[in-house]
Amino acid sequence: MSKHELTTPLQIDDIKKLNAGDIVYLSGIVYTARDEAHAHILVLDEAGKELPFDLEGAAIYHCGPLMAKKDENKWKAVAAGPTTSARMAGMTPKLLGRHAVRALIGKGGMQGVAGALKEKCVYLAYTGGCAALAAEAIKKVRTVHWSHLGMPEAVWELEVENFGPLIVGIDAHGNDLFEKVREQALVAFCKLR
Repeated sequence: MSKHELTTPLQIDDIKKLNAGDIVYLSGIVYTARDEAHAHILVLDEAGKELPFDLEGAAIYHCGPLMAKKDENKWKAVAAGPTTSARMAGMTPKLLGRHAVRALIGKGGMQGVAGALKEKCVYLAYTGGCAALAAEAIKKVRTVHWSHLGMPEAVWELEVENFGPLIVGIDAHGNDLFEKVREQALVAFCKLR
């Protein structure tokens, strides 16, 4: 297990040096995106329309943050804990097929996506219940995209510093910590029977 400090935009070499179980602290720009944002991205892709943000080398955070308005055009993150990533698993292969996203951040793992991530992207697990801690790492809310989707579903462009600790749950080599735990639990269960 190694510790890594990475800065977005991420390069393919940045993620290929990560192994399942490694610890990552991330700085730079992170985009929040939940179900509705993922669906909106894919609809725009299908229509051949350009996104209002650049996903080249991006980190997408599965998060529906709570924001407070500081003044007319400025926001502050109050709470920004991870949401369950499994909900986005079905859309992830298409997203990664069209965009060079290099890191997905969330909680709970993403069953069935290790193959889609291989050689392209990593899944970084963040501990649930750490919404206030996550908000402390957000140094600036740069802007919000698609606010019509509502606060938790909009895409928030966040400037983060030492965001973490994040655990490499699925690496770019096809290793999935969550799958290993499921397999070990099944073996243990079968032995009990």
